[in-house]
Amino acid sequence: MTPRTPRAGEEADDLDVEEALALVNDAHTPGDRPSGDRRRPNDGTHGTHGNEGSHGTPASGAPVHRDGTDWAEARATAERAPRLRGGHRGGHLTPVSVPLSSALGLTLAGPLIALTDLPSFDTSAMDGWAVSGPGPWDVREEGVLAGHTAHAPLTDGEAVRIATGARIPPDTTAVLRSEHGRTDDNGRLHATAATRAPHTVSHGQDIRPRGQECRNGDQLLPVGTLVTPPVLGMAAAAGYDTLTVVPRPRAAVFVLGDELLGEGLPHDGLIRDALGPLLPPWLRALGADVVDVRRVGDDEDALHQALTACDADIVVTTGGTAAGPVDHVHPTLRRLGAELLVDGVAVRPGHPMLLARFAEQQYLVGLPGNPLAAVSGLVTLAEPLLRTLAARPAPEGYTLPLRDAVQGHPHDTRLVPVALRGDRALPLLYNGPAMLRGIAAADALAVVPPGGAKPGYEAELLDLPWASGGIGVCFT
Repeated sequence: MTPRTPRAGEEADDLDVEEALALVNDAHTPGDRPSGDRRRPNDGTHGTHGNEGSHGTPASGAPVHRDGTDWAEARATAERAPRLRGGHRGGHLTPVSVPLSSALGLTLAGPLIALTDLPSFDTSAMDGWAVSGPGPWDVREEGVLAGHTAHAPLTDGEAVRIATGARIPPDTTAVLRSEHGRTDDNGRLHATAATRAPHTVSHGQDIRPRGQECRNGDQLLPVGTLVTPPVLGMAAAAGYDTLTVVPRPRAAVFVLGDELLGEGLPHDGLIRDALGPLLPPWLRALGADVVDVRRVGDDEDALHQALTACDADIVVTTGGTAAGPVDHVHPTLRRLGAELLVDGVAVRPGHPMLLARFAEQQYLVGLPGNPLAAVSGLVTLAEPLLRTLAARPAPEGYTLPLRDAVQGHPHDTRLVPVALRGDRALPLLYNGPAMLRGIAAADALAVVPPGGAKPGYEAELLDLPWASGGIGVCFT
């Protein structure tokens, strides 16, 4: 792709936002901007302890697979991993009882059964008058308000003022809406609706009968329902103070590397840690309760000690998953007697990601150190694993045609940031393993098959959490 030449008086980086962040990833020719599947130099955003191109056998003798697990199979392995080792048949965590105020975003571990009729008694659906028999009606002085005790029965030809939600007095024929009635000089109530004969009402009109919505013992919602604000309201109305739910998986984030800075500008071979700020909120958006975020230096004993002391359901590490001299994840997992479930995935970026089970029911998701490669690991391994642990339903898959061609890897799947523009997906540039500029402007990741995709190709899309749910929904 030929770079756009800045206009006179325009700085090279002072481009239109849409153009700068949503440049099309055209097919590249030799010498053009390299694609995201090639090894990239460190760009100062995060260290990489094992680059995308690392293959072969490390000094420790542990094999590193050249091809890796198929991308779709790796996701399926992560999703079913908790189901294959004891615990609940569905693989989810042990249910807990929590107050309604703490249940938002969790999954019902059992069906929601009505504890009462709804409504629990006959109530007025409108403001107006409760009337008995045909009109006109004599109106009682004292009205009926919501929340008050039962009112005396009405006699034929009698009416009483009533508020919406108030309990219907015995022997009421109907509720006459305020806009459908008037009182004369003698205080008698007359029906004024033009659609019916004078002084008549339909039996039961504007009355919500007891049990109209449900009866005591009815199933309101099935097991596996995601607790949303309306679900909380339904539960409260049905008589619940607490709900039995599947808890959020507890997650720890270990950012590995001696070269990382927590603040300031990169200098003297030190670079800013991009994944420390990125991973915890993303994991929360995937349903995790992040209980620990820490830096761990390039030291195998330090990593072993941190993992041994950790009691989180899932540990996410960054870097150290390949075969470099300070890549300590594989040796540490061997010391722990861990079961390696996925060791390398045929996807770019993110090839050297891994998934392991240790200490019976704990999981480690090893992400590459490059930022976009780490994001690839999140959506490939962490998302389906967390979904099963939390008993969340799988998102419904969908496709959109690509607006432009995307260069592919000869053998591996590619995950490419895209912006959604109408009924098309626009591939973004800045999609190398060490880059975040493309994903920062993206709505989704497009799954591009080996060999690439032409314009119009119907690509599977993986929505980014905030694109569908909004910042406030997915991070709070």
